Amino acid sequence: MTAESTFIEMMRALARDPAARGLLDDTAVIELGQETLILTHDMMAEDVHWLPKADPADVAWKLVSVNLSDLAAKGARPLGVLLGFMLGDGDWDRRFAHGLGQALAHYGVALLGGDTVSNKGDKRSVGLTAIGAATHRPVPARSGARAGDLLYVTGHLGDALAGFELIEAGLEAPDELATAYNRPEARLSEGQALSALVTAMMDVSDGLLLDAERMALASKVEIRIDIDTIPLSMAYRRMRGDGVDSRLQAASWGDDYQLLFTLPEDVHPSVTATCVGVVSEGSGLVLSHKGERLPLPASLGYQHH
Repeated sequence: MTAESTFIEMMRALARDPAARGLLDDTAVIELGQETLILTHDMMAEDVHWLPKADPADVAWKLVSVNLSDLAAKGARPLGVLLGFMLGDGDWDRRFAHGLGQALAHYGVALLGGDTVSNKGDKRSVGLTAIGAATHRPVPARSGARAGDLLYVTGHLGDALAGFELIEAGLEAPDELATAYNRPEARLSEGQALSALVTAMMDVSDGLLLDAERMALASKVEIRIDIDTIPLSMAYRRMRGDGVDSRLQAASWGDDYQLLFTLPEDVHPSVTATCVGVVSEGSGLVLSHKGERLPLPASLGYQHH
């Protein structure tokens, strides 16, 4: 087990309230009479979630988007955010505040408060708590996938990977690839449109394969993914090709923040999405390519070690 999964197992022993959903989702779901609140918290760290040379405005945008992406996976409407910020260089702080304002205006979300601490180390970290209201009840979970469902994903996968590689190498990245890595978009409208239809839904943050495996484990089913169907953009294909290895890397790198969801076979998605697999009896994740079963790669996605 990784350090992350070991620690989460320890936290599960403490998270006994039903709102925590056994820590099998990325959000807490709190029932308040006729209203349902959705809460999530994500942190980002320098050299882990952003490069040291990154524009602080992009860091702020990404921090907002990754948190709102968790709300999108619940079909929630954002109400506001709370910021945890590590103070440092004045210019860095000002650029971060500028990007934060851009992101909040883009999503129409209010900053409600937060906290600051001094930075006495050489690496920064920032955190955000996002609060939303459910637009449909029951609120979608990872655990509802059923045998016979089809598995869908919105958008393209791998663009953030391609953008990161170019940026890290100091090369100019095509706009769509750089934007996919620096300023991802939370799929809020898609999540709200899907929330009344899906049997299970989550966002793709750590890689399609790892997140699909998490959905399979939470739902106690087997999920079969045909890597030939994984949606890749033309920009990604031009840079990294369209072979098996390239497709597996696009499906296991993460940072895509698309929505992964299941629907009964006779229900059509209400948003543009690609069918990438099926749900069946069993457990875990199975991959295939051109009808032949593929061994699972050594890493299914990003995990903290």
